[in-house]
Amino acid sequence: MATLRDIKLRIKGIKNTEKITNAMKMVAAAKLRKAQERVMSARPYAHKISSMMSHLVSDEDYNLFPLLEAREVKNVAVVVLTADRGLCGAFNTNIIKETNRLINEELTTNGMNTQLLCIGKKGYDYFKKHDVQLLDKMIGVFSSLEFNTTNKVSEILVNGYLEGNFDQIIFVYNEFKSIIQQKVINETLLPVKIETENKDENKIEANYIFEPNKKEILKYLLPKHLSAQIWRMLLESNASELGARMTAMDNATTNAKELIRTLTITYNKERQAAITKEILEIVSGANALREA
Repeated sequence: MATLRDIKLRIKGIKNTEKITNAMKMVAAAKLRKAQERVMSARPYAHKISSMMSHLVSDEDYNLFPLLEAREVKNVAVVVLTADRGLCGAFNTNIIKETNRLINEELTTNGMNTQLLCIGKKGYDYFKKHDVQLLDKMIGVFSSLEFNTTNKVSEILVNGYLEGNFDQIIFVYNEFKSIIQQKVINETLLPVKIETENKDENKIEANYIFEPNKKEILKYLLPKHLSAQIWRMLLESNASELGARMTAMDNATTNAKELIRTLTITYNKERQAAITKEILEIVSGANALREA
């Protein structure tokens, strides 16, 4: 049975932990606001450039631009976006679980070879211990996330795709929904998928004039489109990580307070019992002396 000293030391240790988790929650909350603003700013640009691509691409362009042309998929590059640190709930676990599901249930079973590009230390630490071919790793990206990061990621992926090292590129990441909700999704980056807008037969289409011409504009926009989508996914993952960490640390702080309350009650009961026992011993001793 724990002594009063043991309970007191445990309460002190939990109070120190509570201070740490509360501080981490406040830091995550401060960073989350900026990360959320960056996500909200990047989404309209990424969606608009994707919409522009749908107006530009015609059927013949799929044969002219290798990044648009769909080919038989034999080798797949999976880009896994995880955090560099833990203490963010199930954020990393969910990404790893979805990646394993994607590889085992959709890719390997269909005879496809898989290579992983791990962005984030947690994903790399997990997959390097498993029977998975690693394409490359990028660690420490999210500590100071800058747009230049997309150039490095894009260079690795686009060069590998054009050289024929892989035929499809899939990103697995957490899409930011809210502070308490993140959605794990996998999204194909290459070949570029152009969403065909639903056109009403009675609606008159706008007559666009392209200068210099569609092909030149498309050639210019394709790299911009890839960079915009990669940047958006990195921002989504970063905001999701901070939201998950804030929620996890808030829960940890709440649990610490509850545990401190429970231990304090236990400490007071044990202390009261000890005092009562001492009083009984003193009274018993006094009665014994009086009778003697």
